[in-house]
Amino acid sequence: MSAPGPLKDVLLVGFGAVGVIYSYILKHSGQARISVVARSNYEAVSRDGIHINSKKYGEHLGWRPDRVFRSINDAAKEGPYAYVLVATKYIPELMTTPQLLQPLLTAPYAEQHEQPTYVLLQNGLNVEKGLHQAVKAIGKGEPKIVSVAVWIGTNLVGPNSVEHGAFDRVTIGIYRYNDRTTVVNSAEEQAILDEFSGILKAGGSDVTIVPEIQRMKFVKNFWNVAFSSFATLTRHTLPAIFRSPPSQGHESYSPYVAPVSAETIEKYTLPQIEAVLEELVTLGRALGYPDSEDALSSSLPRTIIENTAEIHKKPDSSHKPSMLLDVERGQPLEVEVILGEVVRLARDVGVSVPRVEMLYALLLVVQNQILRTLQHPSHTPEQ
Repeated sequence: MSAPGPLKDVLLVGFGAVGVIYSYILKHSGQARISVVARSNYEAVSRDGIHINSKKYGEHLGWRPDRVFRSINDAAKEGPYAYVLVATKYIPELMTTPQLLQPLLTAPYAEQHEQPTYVLLQNGLNVEKGLHQAVKAIGKGEPKIVSVAVWIGTNLVGPNSVEHGAFDRVTIGIYRYNDRTTVVNSAEEQAILDEFSGILKAGGSDVTIVPEIQRMKFVKNFWNVAFSSFATLTRHTLPAIFRSPPSQGHESYSPYVAPVSAETIEKYTLPQIEAVLEELVTLGRALGYPDSEDALSSSLPRTIIENTAEIHKKPDSSHKPSMLLDVERGQPLEVEVILGEVVRLARDVGVSVPRVEMLYALLLVVQNQILRTLQHPSHTPEQ
């Protein structure tokens, strides 16, 4: 696959499962030259490449980006880059995005080159804010930051082995500092989004451009606040509240809702999960997000529960929320950007979210013990 014009130099930071798939998509477009920073798996990737097993893109043994670097500092020396994609989990207790990207934000890179367009493939809310301030401080014009809501099913199953399902979908928009009301892209903003989405689409991905990305990030955060928190705190995947017991003569599976207390799950657990989602709707209204299908529909809590139930009541349901995977692996959680930012936003606008605060308070204890045991506090995990 080819396209007219010079290739765009793209640097991807965070070569975990999400980073691998989007590196593959960008390279597959034929419109980009892909460099990656593989910090934790550099040796395996450099030696053997990446093994991709994707239901959508097929099997690729030993696939390689154009260049692999051990550190961002090494990558910065080989710039400039048109785009820098960040696919790490955002754990501000360990490292902020400006700290992670410091070699690109300071001399000699910042003096010799224009700042790239930054594309943040990260969960949670307000992950863009610190980077915007850091780029602004360089004094080379308005920061160009594309924020992304990512829907994808992919897991890193070894240092250089990735499994991917049948879909990947992103919604992208320009991040505007402390502005949630502008709902029309400028010509310059639209050009940035059109160019980047064109590369992704050429590589096979499904892309939607929106004029106001923060409300979409807010809506995407609903599922993580309610269901990732539930799974992490209970240490059970979602079939534990949705799936019937295996029928006689059929293959066994677990977990499932045992009949002995199924009625109490229905009476107490599911209504509390829906109440968490309703708190988020109330907060969204206070933030100025209207009741509409492209912003924040009042029917969203019920829709999320019904859609989640439909997936996880099936016998073949095996998905684990990433937060649950993290706690099982002893890795730090994205608790601050998924729940902490919700609590802080609610306090800023005077909205009560007691259930979300309780989830946040409990997960802080889990997070604290994980951080206590980390041997390398400067490590920022890939997604």
